[in-house]
Amino acid sequence: MKLYYFSAVGVLLSMSLSATELPDRQAQLPSVAKDANAQYLQPNSLSTIPQGKFGDKVRKGYQLFVNSQQMRGTYVGNELNCVNCHMNAGNKANASPLWGAYMAYPAYRKKNDKVNSYEERIQGCFTYSMNGKAPESGSEALVSISAYSYWLAMSGLMNQFNVAGPVPEMSDSDLLKGGNREDFPLPEAITSKLDQQALTKLPGRGFPKLEKPELAYSVERGKLVYQAHCQACHGDDGQGVKMAEVSALPPLWGPQTYNWGAGMHRVNTAANFIYENMPLGKSIQLTVQQAWDVAAFVNAHERPQDPRYKGNVAETQAKYHQHEGFYGKPSAADPSVILGSKSYPIFPASK
Repeated sequence: MKLYYFSAVGVLLSMSLSATELPDRQAQLPSVAKDANAQYLQPNSLSTIPQGKFGDKVRKGYQLFVNSQQMRGTYVGNELNCVNCHMNAGNKANASPLWGAYMAYPAYRKKNDKVNSYEERIQGCFTYSMNGKAPESGSEALVSISAYSYWLAMSGLMNQFNVAGPVPEMSDSDLLKGGNREDFPLPEAITSKLDQQALTKLPGRGFPKLEKPELAYSVERGKLVYQAHCQACHGDDGQGVKMAEVSALPPLWGPQTYNWGAGMHRVNTAANFIYENMPLGKSIQLTVQQAWDVAAFVNAHERPQDPRYKGNVAETQAKYHQHEGFYGKPSAADPSVILGSKSYPIFPASK
């Protein structure tokens, strides 16, 4: 029996959710202790993407991933690009790489009691992290990003296990499902070495789990860390850096960043990411304490509203925010203001 799989999965997968029926809860990104001896997948160079219709889908997925702003006003509602969190074009181990996520879906998620396809997971990213609108099931954007993710995963696995030849092509419907399924085609050279459970937990899949800080994380200390290590790239106002009216370095709070439903608004998730991947190009420069503190500082600012909000911050907080975050709590800047009560719009009109 394969992980996350049961006889009804085919039926569930055929019942694709529309943008208005997305699961309410986003599962927390996986985080496990970093293994210094881990062997990470090494996908093919982009120059090896084949010609033809399948290769065109892969290339389109890469383009949308690194320049998500071309979908601004259609599916994207802020100034972020997917690559801001999934670094090196979604290829960097320990920065939630696409090759790790692809092989983990379809996945049963206890919080919404259903099997979620890879397509549905991407839809959630548009809704929350991009503060946008989920692309329609089977849309070009979802097929293309899925094709790119699949190509990274399969080429990486083929390289690791010395399987020669081009990456096998798949239909659009199969690409959208993900790699964690009984009928997913894998060479015997791979399946003889890795079972399905191992394939869903490839080393480097998420953000490495950071140990707890010695002291409780502090917004006040985090502000000092931000000023010393983050401000040069993200601005003293947290709004990033623009060049020719395009965000070159992303905003971290305010109206143009991830909303209160995104996984990154959790202090622990942000701390895991920051410690491993920031400052840009100089990862693992902060102490554990500094990473937690600055994650708290960043996430203690107002941002776009949680898309699950139904008019009452306290109810939204009680239902969806029982974790390490600041939604529904007093603002550090003004304790009389409850975070979430003055949130910015969800999927605002494009500028």
